[in-house]
Amino acid sequence: MPEMNRRRFLIASAGAGAAGLLSTAVAVSWPDLLRAAQDRPLPANAGVLVIVSLYGGNDGINTLIPYADNAYHDALNPAMKGLAQLWNQRQLAIVRGVSYPQPDHSHFRSMDIWQTASPAEPVSTGWIGRWLDATGDDPLRAVNIGAVLPPLAVGAKYTAAALSTGGAPGKAEKFDTIMSALGNDDPDDTPAMAAVCKAYRAAKTTDTTFASVKPSTEGHNPLATQLSMVANAVKARVPTRVYTVQLGGFDTHANERETQQRLLQTFDEAVTGFLREMAGDAGGKNVVLLAYSEFGRRVRANASQGTDHGTAGPVFVAGVPVQGGFYGEEPSLTNLDNGDLKFTTDFRDIYHELLSRTIGTDPTPSVGAGRTSLGFL
Repeated sequence: MPEMNRRRFLIASAGAGAAGLLSTAVAVSWPDLLRAAQDRPLPANAGVLVIVSLYGGNDGINTLIPYADNAYHDALNPAMKGLAQLWNQRQLAIVRGVSYPQPDHSHFRSMDIWQTASPAEPVSTGWIGRWLDATGDDPLRAVNIGAVLPPLAVGAKYTAAALSTGGAPGKAEKFDTIMSALGNDDPDDTPAMAAVCKAYRAAKTTDTTFASVKPSTEGHNPLATQLSMVANAVKARVPTRVYTVQLGGFDTHANERETQQRLLQTFDEAVTGFLREMAGDAGGKNVVLLAYSEFGRRVRANASQGTDHGTAGPVFVAGVPVQGGFYGEEPSLTNLDNGDLKFTTDFRDIYHELLSRTIGTDPTPSVGAGRTSLGFL
């Protein structure tokens, strides 16, 4: 293999992931992790939060159709059959009209707001990252399924660990080689670059920790593959309290119906299969899943049989601990803000409840003071 220029790799290849790892992470060895698993497995009553980011701006009106509003059709999306069953079992909470003050139509800015929980101004840390900063230095407290950390998982001092999903032959070996090269110390490193090296050593060690947790291929459902890794880790009592996964493709400016139906079916099958497995496990009964997107879509369709960037949308919270039902007021389809739904629920109140009830921590460092819970837990 040609000699790797680490700085060139970080700039040209790793992109946002490398920038996210500029925070300090703890490098631990495999024996350290074995001892940790033996000495402090995930307690039987510990809540686990699984965060599903739906990138692209999911059309919430077509996901949860407001059947009581005469301005729309009286039907629910047929792709959500599994979630409908969870709804009937009262294990699905649907929070309606979720957004934030002065919503932004940019994918990048709006997702940044959701992941940092800072609508007023850009900040460099995520809401889970600030929880990591406030609660210690164990790199396994939060694990992202995938090599690139989302902004929500990056703190000022610590980050979540990144777990490679593997896949194609040689991919794991390539990941291991890259992590080894990136983690090597260099006497000419600046303090920031030394922090990057330490972070990559932690990522490599974490990937080794999870090597025995084999992902299911789950056909061609990438979200199901990610969630199968989470399920196996939870059942193995890995001491992780937060997992992050993702599904993209929801930017449906054209030909929305077919694309969104396919994505919602992918989402539905992955999530309901995961939650069914968790409901049958002692530790899995404490799992709560959050699914959100950076914004909804506008009410009126465009000329390309799609919808454009909007504002408010539904958020799903599911699992055995959840008190199912509707939360938050349904936005009107006729009383609009320049074509957009008017938001009725601040997303930070959802985070507040998940942090305080599922993770069992003070939510103030992550979402600020003055937030209130909605009552779904």
